[in-house]
Amino acid sequence: MRSESDLFAGVYRHGATAAELTDEAFLQALLDVEAALAVACADEGMISREAAEAIVAACVADRFDAAEIGRDATSHATPVISLVARLREEVGEPHARSVHLGATSQDIIDTALMVVAFRALAPLLLDVAAGADAAATLAETHRRTPMVGRTLLQQALPTCFGLRAATWVTGIDAAAGRLHQIRGAELAAQMGGPVGARAPEIATRVAAQLQLADPVLPWQAVRVRPAGLACGLGVLAGVLGKIARDVTLLAQQEVGEVEEGGDPSRGGSSAMAHKHNPVAAVSVLACSKRVPGLVATILACMEQEHERAAGAWQAEWETQVELLGLTGSAAAWCRELLENLRVDPARMRENLDRLAASGAADAEPTAAQFDACDQLIDRALAEHAR
Repeated sequence: MRSESDLFAGVYRHGATAAELTDEAFLQALLDVEAALAVACADEGMISREAAEAIVAACVADRFDAAEIGRDATSHATPVISLVARLREEVGEPHARSVHLGATSQDIIDTALMVVAFRALAPLLLDVAAGADAAATLAETHRRTPMVGRTLLQQALPTCFGLRAATWVTGIDAAAGRLHQIRGAELAAQMGGPVGARAPEIATRVAAQLQLADPVLPWQAVRVRPAGLACGLGVLAGVLGKIARDVTLLAQQEVGEVEEGGDPSRGGSSAMAHKHNPVAAVSVLACSKRVPGLVATILACMEQEHERAAGAWQAEWETQVELLGLTGSAAAWCRELLENLRVDPARMRENLDRLAASGAADAEPTAAQFDACDQLIDRALAEHAR
């Protein structure tokens, strides 16, 4: 399912989330669904326990060639038909006929996509939480560090850098909260059979085995769940992009109020030795800029024909994997950015003094403004600590 080239992997497959989105990881998710289906069928008395055990033992990704299965998909518009044929060969007689019992390709792919999302969101949300914690530290440390507030890219009135960082915290937390909700309650198994009319017991058992939600009904043609996941990822990517954009603006040499830390050798230019480019911020933006178009693709795929779409469903597969990968990469980059961000209070003071020298009124924060910043930061940090 991976679409990024290795040449650009350093930017677009950064962090721990990428390991959950490889072809091998997706292949294992497909096999895990087949294994869970076999166990569910055995629990319901539809196949023997021995057959289920043989199928589970065979559902190991290393036994299969993902590239070969992918090539075979050109004959079927789905990788599942080839996978099931090979799985039956691995299981052998007399249990081969128990493989994939009563399921359709969409059952396996949809449920596998939910499994992949469930697994990928775990490291992604860890990076997000660490980034939010780093922003909270910045908010606490700089709650009374005065700086120029800027509106429409122009100097406006004084504020505190701690308040800026606190807004980052609340944005990250709000977006992450939605993804936690999606991971815990909205990534559901899909076991509707050929036309969505399969009795619900199998889906209930499969969902329990794979740590997925148990759907009220099969959802193969009503794509609220993939769309909700896509939108949740899009909102998080947007928040991370906002933070990265703030850093690129504040790190301009003419402003100079923050600077990326970390590896001092990072950020060099191929042509200008004096430059120190904001690599993490640029990488967050490179990832987040690509996300809205992918979200739009998933939303466009919600219009589906009858009980199974001809093309729209298929268009979701790699799109969802890319969304998880790009947002996960942005989260890992943003974590590094915030954990290593260097703030220059002296330069912030210089820029405030320049505002005052220009004759602007109210160029110095008042005690009341500091108190207001303190109160707002306290609210943000208290909510973050919950």
